[in-house]
Amino acid sequence: MSIKEEIDKLTQELKVYQDKYYKEGVSLVSDSEYDRLTDKLIELETMHPELQHPDSPTKRVGSDLTNDFPEVRHTIPVLSLDKAYSDEAVLEFFSKSIQKEGGALSFAAEEKIDGISMVLYYEKGILVRAVTRGNGEVGNDVTPNIMTMHSVPLSLPSSVDIAVRGEVYLEKADFERLNEAEEDETKRAANPRNLAAGTVRRQKSSEAGRVPLTMFCYEGFWSNKDETPSDHLHILSRLKALGFRINPHLAFFDSDSAKAEAKLRDAGLEGEAYAFSEIGEFIRKKTAERKGLPYEIDGLVFKINELDVRERFGYTEHHPRWAIAYKFEAPQAEAKLLDITVQVGRTGRITPVAEISPTKLGGSTIRRATLHNQEYIDELELAIGDTVSISKRGDVIPAVESVIEKNSEGNTTYHIPQLCPCCNTQIVQKGGLQYCPNYQCPDQAKGRIAYFASTDQMDIETLGPKTVELLYNAGILRSVEDIYSADYSRAADLSGIGEKSIKLLEKGIKESLSRPFSTVLSSLGVAEIGKKSAELLVKSGFDSIDKILEASDRKDTAAFASIAGFGELTGSRIVEAFSSPELRATIEALRKAGVHMSAAQDETDEDNLDQIFSGQVWCITGSFRTFNPRTKALKEIEKRGGRTVSSVTSKTTHLLSGTGGGSKRADAERLGVRVVTEDEFLSMLGREEGNAENEDGQLLLF
Repeated sequence: MSIKEEIDKLTQELKVYQDKYYKEGVSLVSDSEYDRLTDKLIELETMHPELQHPDSPTKRVGSDLTNDFPEVRHTIPVLSLDKAYSDEAVLEFFSKSIQKEGGALSFAAEEKIDGISMVLYYEKGILVRAVTRGNGEVGNDVTPNIMTMHSVPLSLPSSVDIAVRGEVYLEKADFERLNEAEEDETKRAANPRNLAAGTVRRQKSSEAGRVPLTMFCYEGFWSNKDETPSDHLHILSRLKALGFRINPHLAFFDSDSAKAEAKLRDAGLEGEAYAFSEIGEFIRKKTAERKGLPYEIDGLVFKINELDVRERFGYTEHHPRWAIAYKFEAPQAEAKLLDITVQVGRTGRITPVAEISPTKLGGSTIRRATLHNQEYIDELELAIGDTVSISKRGDVIPAVESVIEKNSEGNTTYHIPQLCPCCNTQIVQKGGLQYCPNYQCPDQAKGRIAYFASTDQMDIETLGPKTVELLYNAGILRSVEDIYSADYSRAADLSGIGEKSIKLLEKGIKESLSRPFSTVLSSLGVAEIGKKSAELLVKSGFDSIDKILEASDRKDTAAFASIAGFGELTGSRIVEAFSSPELRATIEALRKAGVHMSAAQDETDEDNLDQIFSGQVWCITGSFRTFNPRTKALKEIEKRGGRTVSSVTSKTTHLLSGTGGGSKRADAERLGVRVVTEDEFLSMLGREEGNAENEDGQLLLF
């Protein structure tokens, strides 16, 4: 028998043994025999790595080599979910969705596992990447660690290209066992989720393989649209047939339980069938069952079942419009309401904020909490001096939930002042919200400038909120368009801004002129146009500001509404925004300053860059001060003619190495690849070392 034949035979045998044991609980061989065969296969694969199968069962064991987790861009939407905190809110989501669609809908309900969101990417049926959620656009490639999990198929029974979303978690019993075994109390995890998150990012996959992580999968995205099922139930059914682990605690809602049961049966799935009217009963049942589950859940997820409706509903910047997460009651604490301050946002929206006595909640000290609007204050009958209940909604945002005890000072329900706290303009009511209508309101102007310059927008790194406030109060910077025409030499006398800081600021502003049109579009601050919406507009033919302005002049709401995920309301709001004389004046001033106002300028700008990296092959490792996320560095290389790769090989010419780099640097040194530091790279680009801001966004002096 040849070496290849022996490896093939061992691979097939061990895959059968693993599948039987982990999927059916059946041991076909003794533990010692299984270990002997595994060790033999590892030995052969080590001697002949070119013969190892991409789905070899030895990948379950992991490796002692240090991992480096590169950043990978997702190819599917990996967004958060809108939240609900009552059964009435879930039922309202149902009814509004049905009303919007104008026809019958059904809804799936699944447990919201308190774990780590993960996306598995398969090509031709083979697992090629496992990527963390990250920021929703870019995540970390943790494939070696995920491959050690027996619940994750390394190969599928059919040759499909598919992305699968799921939640990686650790069961409660395993968490308790592992935590008790940890002798160093300082290294014990606070909860199963924290231990799971740490395991997913272990530097050695052999260590990750010792923690019995598992995974429930809940969404599938087929590259071939013709292979995509018509509804969510059949997605789950198809995933189960492909070998993925599906949460058996599935519930399904329709206008009556008989219809729901029939649809479950048609998909070949077991689950609980409910009518819409039983939503409260279902939520109470799941809340009661929560403590008895072998794993942690922090809520329930409700999704529209019909995929064509999901496509029509689309997404916001933050969440899909076709799903909602019901969150179990958040942790609460008591505090005294000391005062209510009123904030003015960049759009003019007035938001009341509770100033409360310092209160410990969820591991942090809370001093401020949201109050939403006047209607919310009225519902609570909230007055200064009241003792209130504070929660962290979604375990993140502090909010006042209720009044526990009324104040003894005789204060009555608080009312937001009728005048803007910043500019004294009469506040106007729009629906349930209050707004300052004065476009020149200083707080609005500062908010627009800071938003335009922020990292996620035009990325003028040295122009943070505190710096904006300093420049605004000095009369140097009063509008977005002033950014490109202001005389910053006048800032030399301001406390906190030195001569070198001014030069860096001017340099950052100059660099922002090369930002692509889609970034400029989202940076204008139009409420309906975030980064994803801007990219959709450009891809849909609105690839210049003039085309958007012309459609707005025609009041052509339908042109925008027809874009997938936009809708009539979004279309009308875009038309309204771009009909504003103030916004148009800003656009024209930015155009004169040289800011990109069409996608064509993006291409021209890149064509003019010196192709200094032409013919070079670059890899990247570690983290950086200037390039965060580090994909920014990759883009700089590619724009200048270089090619980028994910691993160091004999063909790699340069390794850009930041702090915390892993095995790639050792590989580069072994192969004689040139290692380039961040400062050296900045010098190649003709840029100085990046400036920084403190936590308040104020410029730090050199």
